[in-house]
Amino acid sequence: MKTGLLVSLTAALTLSACSPPEQPKLAPRPVVVTTVGAPADAAWSVYSGEVRARHEVDQSFRVGGKIAARLVSLGDRVHKGQALARLDPQDLQLSASATQAQVAAATADVRLAQAELERARNLAAQRFISSSALETRQTQLDAAQARLSQAKAQASISSNQIGYTTLVADRDGVVTALPVEAGQVVAAGQAVARVADPGELEVLIWIPETRAASIKPGAPAMVRPWNAQEQTLPAQVREVAASADTVTRTYAVRVKLNQPAGDLKLGSTAAVAFAAARADTAVTVPLPAVTKGTQGTQVWVVDANNAVQARAVEVADYRDDTATIAKGLASGDRVVSVGAHALTAGMTVRPVEQKTPVALDVTR
Repeated sequence: MKTGLLVSLTAALTLSACSPPEQPKLAPRPVVVTTVGAPADAAWSVYSGEVRARHEVDQSFRVGGKIAARLVSLGDRVHKGQALARLDPQDLQLSASATQAQVAAATADVRLAQAELERARNLAAQRFISSSALETRQTQLDAAQARLSQAKAQASISSNQIGYTTLVADRDGVVTALPVEAGQVVAAGQAVARVADPGELEVLIWIPETRAASIKPGAPAMVRPWNAQEQTLPAQVREVAASADTVTRTYAVRVKLNQPAGDLKLGSTAAVAFAAARADTAVTVPLPAVTKGTQGTQVWVVDANNAVQARAVEVADYRDDTATIAKGLASGDRVVSVGAHALTAGMTVRPVEQKTPVALDVTR
């Protein structure tokens, strides 16, 4: 009896040892979840820039020399044709005198060659010289006339250069820069004065590479001067640089005002706001929420049962730490903002809530 009981216990223990152990049930993976906020939160992106003139020119002398006088000061209003600075003309005047002397010498050579040719013709008519000698005299006259034309052209250049010693304004405007002083020696083409037309103002901003494709010439914008925060001015993009700055890797954008603004001053700071997408459809999510997957550009959405599914979205704008979604999401959707790289469709997660970032609103 005891032997039978021992055999039964041994068999039971053996079968128990051969059975596979129960697998522990995995806890849902924790992920950070952001609840998508109101569409208006994603409507604008803002950049600061400098107020510049639509037309501004660095004026320079067409000849080099020593500046004898600077005739304007910073902030002066100037008119087209008004003198801005003068060079010492002494060397150019001497050069002009030398070229005039060359013209006189070349004129004398032409007269001599004409007289020689006339005598040669008379001698050739009497058969005292050959026809080749007559042709030589003609060639000498042609060469003398060519030298005279060259001397006259050089004299005209020298005369013009004397006129270039006075720098005049190309247009009406305001002097915004004077990088040189009287007594300084400048080269031809070196900037001497900058004249800007304050009648047509614009704002120069620099945008990151992620925004270069979405901002086009003609795009609407809003401008707010830093010295008049209560004022909002309508504007539009005039031009976008074709290539990025080699150092900052940003693109220059010029935004022109649609109407005159008396509060804007040249060189002052202004904020420029762009509509990232339609305010009634666009929403903002944290940048890590946007991934690449089987749906293309996608986000992971958490449903009511805390299961995740990939959803394709259309991104209107990337910022430093957020992305503006134009299509694919709506207010109230819960998206995974941290941990999206380790998810699969249908996986159950344990969501940890994170507040949606809010963009700056400049429309108020």
